[in-house]
Amino acid sequence: MARLCAKRARLDSQSMSISDDLARIALQEQQLRFSAFDEQTAWRLGSRLRSLAVERGLVLVIDIRRVAQPLFFAALPGTTPDNAEWVRRKSNVVFRFQRSSYAIGLEMEQKQSTLQDRYGLLLADYACHGGSFPVRARGAGFLGAVTVSGLPQRDDHNLVIEALCAELGADYAALRLE
Repeated sequence: MARLCAKRARLDSQSMSISDDLARIALQEQQLRFSAFDEQTAWRLGSRLRSLAVERGLVLVIDIRRVAQPLFFAALPGTTPDNAEWVRRKSNVVFRFQRSSYAIGLEMEQKQSTLQDRYGLLLADYACHGGSFPVRARGAGFLGAVTVSGLPQRDDHNLVIEALCAELGADYAALRLE
């Protein structure tokens, strides 16, 4: 009985943590919007992400794209083709759902389901792991995705949020996931 109660308490706290993260990501998705987004904006954002990664000695791939139009790509030393493949799969999730790949992954975890079971999406093409975030502009809506791969998924997500906050003048401390 004590084990059952401990397991239930652990699941409840995990569920609460997922709910908290999902609420914070919804806030990020609402607030982190550009007034306009073009090739120059993508270059600035990608360069900012690359600078953060280089300064911190991170090994990752950075990709910013509109649907079927690459705008920025960088593979830092130590990355492999697998990192680029993760970027492709994570950004596919953002293009399909127009939501953060991390939020979709947390929702699947909360529902104890998978993208394949729930939507028939193949693991070979979709990865609901953190690191891909929708690019939106006020008045234009969903435009694309900014994606990184190379860190643990929560860190991938937070790095994208940090760069978006810096680019948009938003308060990263108030928006980041703890």
